[in-house]
Amino acid sequence: MKDYKKFLVWQKAHQLTLEIYRVTKNFPKEEVYGLTSQMKRAASSIPMNIAEGCGRNTDKDFARFLVIAFGSANELEYQVILSTDLSYLDQEQSATLLTELEEVKKMLNGLIKKINNSNAES
Repeated sequence: MKDYKKFLVWQKAHQLTLEIYRVTKNFPKEEVYGLTSQMKRAASSIPMNIAEGCGRNTDKDFARFLVIAFGSANELEYQVILSTDLSYLDQEQSATLLTELEEVKKMLNGLIKKINNSNAES
């Protein structure tokens, strides 16, 4: 069993989730059950899936949960773009979030490749 809190990608995904919670506080009230809720779920799904994968018994299971986290990151990326186009986020907020998301996605991709390569060598 791995300690998910020690993974830098989990730490960055957790901080990103906190940031999404902060910025969506300013979204219109009519979005509380729409885009706001969806963004919070997608953002929190990233570190949640990393944590869940760490609790699994095999690297193969861990990699599968990392792939799910990657999908949630893609979903959140689109939601940030949509929020920007709807003028719920300004360009600076959007750019910061998209940069942070890109970093998380690269880290997830690298970890997935590392796990898959070590499994292939075994």
